[in-house]
Amino acid sequence: MELGGPAARRLLVACALGGAIGLEREWRHKDSGLRTNMLICMGSALFTIMSVVLAGASTPNKGQVAANIVQGIGFLGAGLILHTKSRVLGLTSAATVFVVAAIGMTCGAGMYMEAVIATVLLLIALQIIGAMEGRLGWKRYPMVYEVRAEVGAVMGKDVVGAERAEELARQVTSARVRMTAAILKVLDAVGQRFQVIDRDSVAGWERVSFTVIATKRKHAQVLAQLRSNDATDHVVVFEDAEVE
Repeated sequence: MELGGPAARRLLVACALGGAIGLEREWRHKDSGLRTNMLICMGSALFTIMSVVLAGASTPNKGQVAANIVQGIGFLGAGLILHTKSRVLGLTSAATVFVVAAIGMTCGAGMYMEAVIATVLLLIALQIIGAMEGRLGWKRYPMVYEVRAEVGAVMGKDVVGAERAEELARQVTSARVRMTAAILKVLDAVGQRFQVIDRDSVAGWERVSFTVIATKRKHAQVLAQLRSNDATDHVVVFEDAEVE
């Protein structure tokens, strides 16, 4: 009975609900995507079913195997959490995996309506609540800034002469210093630390990339001040791929 039609229906429902959550994760470009959430949800459902089967009729403890799902999923979720110097990444993904496992266990127990309600609530938390946090403007989130400035190129003494080469080198150094000073001044005004991700020079252009973690209003302030500064010629902003 447990391994026949009812078990197949429970596994199919678990796959469907886990897939719905996985599609949302894929759309957000997260590592725990469609296949991961489907497998977690189906695996939890299967363990729940097999827990009853393996216990048999001789023991009242039908959840001995299923009880270990929480520990296993906790170990898996811990692997999704990354600690950096300034923030913790992956907490939402780890919590999502935890809830997906619970939905799979609910499907394995044959409680389809409860599993569907939990799936809907999870999708609301991931999408609608996340959008509301952004609109309210109080949530701090990271953005990658790339500041570019035309600093000129250094030429060799054999090409332009010693005096001209030294003058060009001084101009390039001065432009780089002014750009860095402008960035520091803007970040100091909003209480942000200058954390350089990448710095390079391409065809006479100096390019500096750094991360700013702030609210929506602070990001708008930083962007406006950087773009209005004479020491910066072009400023672009990118979304952090690791943001939850």
